[in-house]
Amino acid sequence: MKPNPTRSALILIDMENGFVDRRGGHCIKGAQATVPACAHACDLARSKGIPVFFVKRIYRADGSDVELTRYAAWKAGGHACRPASAGPNSAQAPEALRPQPGDYTIIKPRWSAFFQTELDLILRRLDVRTVILAGTTTPNCVRTTCYDAIALEYNTVVLTDCCSSQTEEIQRVNLEDMERAGALLMDSAAFAAYGPETVPDLSAAIREEMLASDAFPEPFAAQGDAVGWTDLW
Repeated sequence: MKPNPTRSALILIDMENGFVDRRGGHCIKGAQATVPACAHACDLARSKGIPVFFVKRIYRADGSDVELTRYAAWKAGGHACRPASAGPNSAQAPEALRPQPGDYTIIKPRWSAFFQTELDLILRRLDVRTVILAGTTTPNCVRTTCYDAIALEYNTVVLTDCCSSQTEEIQRVNLEDMERAGALLMDSAAFAAYGPETVPDLSAAIREEMLASDAFPEPFAAQGDAVGWTDLW
């Protein structure tokens, strides 16, 4: 491990052959073109001491863990991303996007990288305050991870040229929605200048404001010798 002055982590989602390769059963049209930018972002992160997390979806061969809404497409696509699979319809990553010593791998059971995984636990152990999201697809796995990250009080960055969708319009509107929800958008070129002051720590700022305030979090009123909840609603 290296010092991580930005207290950030790069989360690369579902960049597997089954989603990226044009012959893959779940191919996302824009994914292949993002591989160079994603690889560059991973290299930049490592150089800055930012841990890289490769988040993958692997489907059991019998389909018992495939999402309900994806099951038909999974069958039609040749049962993509099975354990120990290889080739264009596999869970293998493109060669440029394979983990290196010091990286982390997370296997997720659904869209979000946080849902029923150890990701949040490891990020907190590493004292990470900001997550930087990349991968595919923007409207599904990137977006649900973004919203879960915000709900879990992480500052959230999305690398716009490192994530992908089936169409440019889907990509645009989903990026705009994540920005409206509070995510910071930047591309991999801007990420080159990323440093400790790039992303404000919103949770820390709010906590400081709370500590400076004399406001009580909930309305209480004296009831004889006890202090109890006052129902104002």
